[in-house]
Amino acid sequence: MAIKLAINGVTFSYGSRTALSDATIAIEAGELGGLVGPNGSGKSTLLKCINRILNPKCGTIMIEGEDIGAASLKEIARRVGYVPQSAHSIFPSTVFDAILLGRRPYVTWGISGRDKQIVLETISLLGIEDLAMRRFTELSGGERQKVLIARALAQEPQVILLDEPTSNLDIRYQLEVLEVIRKLVTEKKITAVMAVHDLNLAARYADKIICLYKGRIYNVGLPTEVITAETIRTVYGVEAVINGDSACPHIIPLAPVGTKINIT
Repeated sequence: MAIKLAINGVTFSYGSRTALSDATIAIEAGELGGLVGPNGSGKSTLLKCINRILNPKCGTIMIEGEDIGAASLKEIARRVGYVPQSAHSIFPSTVFDAILLGRRPYVTWGISGRDKQIVLETISLLGIEDLAMRRFTELSGGERQKVLIARALAQEPQVILLDEPTSNLDIRYQLEVLEVIRKLVTEKKITAVMAVHDLNLAARYADKIICLYKGRIYNVGLPTEVITAETIRTVYGVEAVINGDSACPHIIPLAPVGTKINIT
């Protein structure tokens, strides 16, 4: 498959503190990359660099072979969709209107019939027709995340970035949201990069795991290649047992490294 997103040597610093150093990754078209690593490892920083919320100190970010470093923010918004961790009250409007905001990069003189049609198609694709005329502020956490994904999808992006989309959701909504993301990647052939804390969910839904550690890429590969007891010990400082089949490892954390483990 062709490389859709190529990140080459991207480095970013907050003042004197380097948060991301020499990040190099390639994500193929129609592939879901799971971005994992402990707090402070650089996951959100990397996503924001790709989306130009942050400007890297050095390095290049290529989409379909084109360097987007010099692209306008409007052009980037047409090519990259971004889903934040949450949005509690930024849309004091209906769900339809919230999703319609995703068409802003294309609006010139006003909302077109095509803009409205794309919103309706997106609502149908995500199966949230029953939410369309409800107010965003009245929705549950899981429903809001689906609307945020729909808003990003309405941008018709080539790449979609998701910053811990299941944070603060119960297990049902975690699965529902991740099933939606998996469906979009499979059916729409969108390339996605998703930061996620839960290694078991990452192993289950991601095609490729990108593990960050202290601002650097520690390992990249299939879930079975990256999510190992050795990686969890080094990166997270936790002893763990890996079970499951050859395609989807299942992690059972035992104790922090150095802690005496009593198994009865």
